[in-house]
Amino acid sequence: MRKERKHYTPEEKVSILRRHLIDKVPVSTLCEELQLQPSIFYHWLKQFFENGAAAFQRPRDSSQKRDQQRVAALEQKLRTKNEVLSELMEEHVALKKSLGET
Repeated sequence: MRKERKHYTPEEKVSILRRHLIDKVPVSTLCEELQLQPSIFYHWLKQFFENGAAAFQRPRDSSQKRDQQRVAALEQKLRTKNEVLSELMEEHVALKKSLGET
């Protein structure tokens, strides 16, 4: 009968990696304790270091800037739409006057 896989949350993975990196618990001990393959542990470690720069980025600043740019673009689009509508209304009124309608 197959053993069901344990799926670790990102927080659990970081906790396991922290035990190795900070508490100096050997990989073999962690893997035995958690019944984890060492290749999986080293894969997590690789992912952790590859994505470590994301921890120091300010996602709110970039998203706020992106939102401000989007708002500015939408406001410009609205202004353009209003200008086109006003021109069309002027032409419509002029046409009605030229045809003798009130």
